[in-house]
Amino acid sequence: MMMRGVRGAITVDDDSAEAIWEAARELLQALIEANGIEEEHVASVIFTTSPDLTAAYPAKAARDLGWTQTALMGMQEMDVPGGLQRCIRVLIHWNTTKGIDELQHIFLRGAVVLRPDLSPEQKNLLNGRTEK
Repeated sequence: MMMRGVRGAITVDDDSAEAIWEAARELLQALIEANGIEEEHVASVIFTTSPDLTAAYPAKAARDLGWTQTALMGMQEMDVPGGLQRCIRVLIHWNTTKGIDELQHIFLRGAVVLRPDLSPEQKNLLNGRTEK
């Protein structure tokens, strides 16, 4: 087994606790489903938020999904001019037998601009599919 880093990001419409927790849950659930992640194989999870999100810790979403034993850490991103606003990012440190090319990184909503090469539409084009 190797330790792998699985990344994702999502944006929210406003700086409210409910919006932050809902988006973080959506992102985590997508990462879990896409990769088959189980808590017992997760070493730790780092959550970051853009400086304009201060209403709540996104890590609560992992606890709400039942991840009670995993080490969670929350941080705030640097305030870079032109940086993506209202963005939650996550990095899951995960022990897996999957190769690095098998990992499914997930970027949702406005965060697709961070890694357009990983968007579902781009993956479909690369794989010769045109899904709508």
